[in-house]
Amino acid sequence: MKIILITPGTGSYYCGVCMRDNALATELIRQGHDALMVPLYLPLQLDETSASPDTPTFFGGINVYLQEKFPIFRRTPRWLDSLFDSGALLKLVGKRQGDANSEVIGRTTFSMLQGEQGHQRKELKRLIAWLKTQEKPDAIWLSTMLLTGFAKELKRELGVPVLASLQGEDEFLDNLPKPWNRRSWEMIIERSGDVDLFISPSRFYTKLMAGRMRLKPEQLRMIPNGISVEGYGEPAPPPDPPVIGYLARMRKEKGLGLVVEAFMLLRKRSGFENVKLRVAGAMTAADEIYTAKLKAEIDTAGLTKDVEFLPNIDRGEKVRFLKSLTLLSVPATYPEAFGLYVIEAWAAGVPVVQPRHAAFTELLEGTNAGRLFEADRAEELASEWSQYLSTPAAAREAGLRGREAVLKGEYSIARMAESFLTATREVMAGTAVAS
Repeated sequence: MKIILITPGTGSYYCGVCMRDNALATELIRQGHDALMVPLYLPLQLDETSASPDTPTFFGGINVYLQEKFPIFRRTPRWLDSLFDSGALLKLVGKRQGDANSEVIGRTTFSMLQGEQGHQRKELKRLIAWLKTQEKPDAIWLSTMLLTGFAKELKRELGVPVLASLQGEDEFLDNLPKPWNRRSWEMIIERSGDVDLFISPSRFYTKLMAGRMRLKPEQLRMIPNGISVEGYGEPAPPPDPPVIGYLARMRKEKGLGLVVEAFMLLRKRSGFENVKLRVAGAMTAADEIYTAKLKAEIDTAGLTKDVEFLPNIDRGEKVRFLKSLTLLSVPATYPEAFGLYVIEAWAAGVPVVQPRHAAFTELLEGTNAGRLFEADRAEELASEWSQYLSTPAAAREAGLRGREAVLKGEYSIARMAESFLTATREVMAGTAVAS
């Protein structure tokens, strides 16, 4: 089967959506299928080898911005547009993403959801023209529901089914300025009928988005995320002294501040004076400001030498980071659709401590590979950490249960790829049903 995966790139920091799609494409190729990743906006920033390294970037971020702001750029010739699609220039823009005006982001999001009727319609025509020069695919997979506006024209011009993933876009949409948040949701609901099947990574998110998008049961399928375990090897011995880890974008919404607060509380408890904290993950220019404030709090508490920050690490560094941990926590404050970092920790044999909400509850209750605490309570998070730190054998067993779920269970990349293919075949045959 030939599959086209259309995925937004970040240009300057590692993105979980990009890495998930790249792992999926790589696994499809390993299974003997033809998978091609097509990046949008900015070049893909991956922590492993790209499955499609030579594919051009479409909807270049600069052109998308100019076409939204200035009507003249909606009619400029391709030779002029191509100047703004330079890879080096797009990467430079990626480093300044935090500078984007929220009003422009809102307007652009709505316009992109309009697809062939939006201000970037000539970019959609260019993408379709290029796809027609390739071998015809059996299906197209859109990486997020924010690309729903593409589905109608892709199906009309290429004559193939279109599937789209749901990966936590609701937080982004809800935070758009008014009226663009409301108008974007309305456009997604209007355009959702153009997508043959939506894929959600968890039962929690399936139920949430079925309601918010007004989807019928047959329009939605739950397929858990999976990851590649290449390079992980066997779990490392537990570190001494113990190390608590955080692996996600370094921002407030992911719960980094709560982790720092809980760590400082834990260090005041008898018996935990030697525990360390290691923080890794994507950091943009905007995130540096927030992180600097946390570092100042850590320094005031006299704990600077016991906390390490590792921004924008690659895959090899990430694996070594995970294997250096006793446990991992990413206490996201918003309703997380899945949490790829959970199964990344499990792949290294590391248990997790997560909030009792969103997708985390089903992940942990289904595997018994971690502990849950009441969201947003630093004191309780520190207490749950202490339970694992006081019983290292129990922590080790929990981590190994998680590892088994990633290696051979429902969170393996092989099972994820097979489930996507099954869903695609059913759509092609007209037999897809909810699951």
